[in-house]
Amino acid sequence: MRCAVQDGPQRVTTNGDSERPNLARLFDYYLGGAHNFAVDRTVAEESIKMYPVAEIARMIRSFSRRVVRLCVEEHGIRQFLDLGSGIPTAGNVHEVAQGIDPSCKVVYVDRDPVTVAHARTMLRDNLNAAIVQSDIGDVGAVLRHPETRRLIDFTQPTAVLMVGVLPYVTEEPAGVVARYRAALTEGSILALTHLTKDMEPELVGRLVELADGMDLDLVPRSKQDVEDFLCGLKLLEPGLVLAAHWRADGELPGASAAADASTYGAVGMV
Repeated sequence: MRCAVQDGPQRVTTNGDSERPNLARLFDYYLGGAHNFAVDRTVAEESIKMYPVAEIARMIRSFSRRVVRLCVEEHGIRQFLDLGSGIPTAGNVHEVAQGIDPSCKVVYVDRDPVTVAHARTMLRDNLNAAIVQSDIGDVGAVLRHPETRRLIDFTQPTAVLMVGVLPYVTEEPAGVVARYRAALTEGSILALTHLTKDMEPELVGRLVELADGMDLDLVPRSKQDVEDFLCGLKLLEPGLVLAAHWRADGELPGASAAADASTYGAVGMV
């Protein structure tokens, strides 16, 4: 069911990274991508036996695709900043956006050098897409980066995507969101998802333990916390809801009700 193709990712290695699992490559595997190594597949399969991690990854990716289509088709947005993007694997932002309009421009941002190495290989022939290596909390560095300035004109409507990344922002996440929002002109969109314990505390608590075992800080937050991130935005219907339910008309129900209940999603307009 999942792709185990090794051609491509085996050519992208950084300091022996093929010998230890990498979060971005785990998500790539969960999404059916080919940019992962044997060590990632082993860890991924073990985690799948215990948690609905693949279902959560696919649910979040589905939300992202719906948001991108809405931005391009309904709001005329042609430039995207995808924060904490991971590897731009199956169903990525540029694939969806440029599939509708090839002129769409996409800047991915990730701090992990392994992720960036994979992404640069994947994007090398795409002049309208690039990846910036930076911590998304360093908003100035992201916005001033030469690749960001080359591809994105912030005087024009822009979509900023914070999909799946905010639980990893441990210091002043609301401030980080506010600083990106402040850079956007009227008509821009900010979309986000966030892990929560509100409905599935046991499951999400186990996911936090799983992340801790990989030396990752993962912070679930309440609906009230997420609402605070959205202050000053005009929320598009249906507002702040479970990401699996956000404009999901016509889509098949998720394979895991628990996974669907793990994550909030919202889209707001500046």
